[in-house]
Amino acid sequence: MDRIRGEFIDIIEWTDDGRDTIVWRFPRYGNEIKMGARLVVRESQVAVFVNEGRLADVYQPGTYTLSTQNMPVLSTLKGWKHGFESPFKAEVYFVTTRQFTDFKWGTQNPVILRDAEFGMVRVRAFGTFAAKVVDAAALLRELVGTDPQFRTEEVGEHLRQLIVSKLGSALGSSGVPLLDLAARQDGIGQQLAKVLTLELASTGIAIPRFYIENISVPPEVEAAIDTRSRMTITGNLDDYAKLQAADAMPIAAANPGTGGDAVGLGVGMALGQRIVQSTSGAAAPPVPVTQAPAQPAPAAADVPPPLPSAPRWFIAVGGQQQGPYDESALAGQVATGNLNRTTLVWRSGQATWQPADQVPELASLLADVPPPLPPQG
Repeated sequence: MDRIRGEFIDIIEWTDDGRDTIVWRFPRYGNEIKMGARLVVRESQVAVFVNEGRLADVYQPGTYTLSTQNMPVLSTLKGWKHGFESPFKAEVYFVTTRQFTDFKWGTQNPVILRDAEFGMVRVRAFGTFAAKVVDAAALLRELVGTDPQFRTEEVGEHLRQLIVSKLGSALGSSGVPLLDLAARQDGIGQQLAKVLTLELASTGIAIPRFYIENISVPPEVEAAIDTRSRMTITGNLDDYAKLQAADAMPIAAANPGTGGDAVGLGVGMALGQRIVQSTSGAAAPPVPVTQAPAQPAPAAADVPPPLPSAPRWFIAVGGQQQGPYDESALAGQVATGNLNRTTLVWRSGQATWQPADQVPELASLLADVPPPLPPQG
């Protein structure tokens, strides 16, 4: 039944349902194709006839009636010189010629480059690329063989390995400094596309597009680049040392009472001066190392000062000197009447004896003492 059914099928075509099939073989019972059948080749396709393992005819997009006039090579191979109309045996392969843009690549191991500024540098890169079949016959001979359905995954790993092998030489021969790679990624990608297309010419595959999405360096090189940019912003190493000192000041302020921060700050400034001296060759003025601030001695226990000594008073009673008395004792003398307003008093600091009512310090004691009685008539 398959053989009979095959005799009635007279249209050979392929509509691609997937997005990853590069080559598809048209299924026929016993590979028999009826003479006079119609061959439909759509845009982005070519059809290849293979007879007994030998490539016969290649058809570009269009509609063809399979006859001796449209199959010159196969007709010669079969010896159909008089338009023999019986079925013939051949394999028909449809090959997709559109671009496959879903290929990704990346360096599993870093690529070592020699850079003028940073010396030997390890870089990693990743991106995408597009592949396209430009020679269907070469593709069948070199890669496909008799595979009835050749997919992108079968050739993708081969292309990725080829890219990694060519990436190092492309980056090294470009002469682009490490810091300028980002600006030159497009140019490097175009160069790699040409190199890869030339390398794959024998397999019938071309690389029309090659994109480098990112080129990265190890973290320590990134830190060195950040340091270099900060030094460029500050102008020179001396200013950079000052910048480091300024960065250290908030840390020291956040840890008051420790002398290590001040010492570290001074050492950092001194180190910066040494770097300037070693790079410029000129003697730099010495920078004194900041000493740690002296810690204040612990405060003594709160002890009040000694009380001031009270003044010592002397009074004259009946022409005799009595005393010395303090203010409380003088109050007792006021009570006994020995001290009144006219009583002569003296203490240290007075030049002469004075009446008590003329000494301001005793005014409070004599406030309640009446003055002498007036003379009686």
